[in-house]
Amino acid sequence: MNTREFGKLGEDSASEYLVSQGYHILGRNVFVGHREIDIIAENEKCIVFAEVKTRRQAPDSNTMFGTPATAVDAKKKQNLISAAEEYIKKNSSDKIPRIDIIEVYVSPFTEEYKVLDIRHYENTVRKSGKFSRDKYKYDNYN
Repeated sequence: MNTREFGKLGEDSASEYLVSQGYHILGRNVFVGHREIDIIAENEKCIVFAEVKTRRQAPDSNTMFGTPATAVDAKKKQNLISAAEEYIKKNSSDKIPRIDIIEVYVSPFTEEYKVLDIRHYENTVRKSGKFSRDKYKYDNYN
């Protein structure tokens, strides 16, 4: 399985997770200009722009590369903010905009794609560009 296929499977898992949490998926791999948003979803209050990071590692494992969410660097955060702002301009919505990061952990011990956990960090990318975990939401996914 190549990197693109692996990423798509992670986005499939994240989409299924969001639907199970009461979200409606508006779009996947949506290009706004040259910027891509992995998932756009909404619930009764918010329109969510989600960045999905999938890794072959056990949740809470010590890794020198950090958690999947730490792969969202300053440039990516700025691109997410710009894409979300542009999307909202073009597609009016009365819902509260939010940028989330979803981590998908896949078994590192097998070639089979087996989701071990999904972690959903709500409202983690803000205009300041800082990553925040104060709205951290942990959900065990099995």
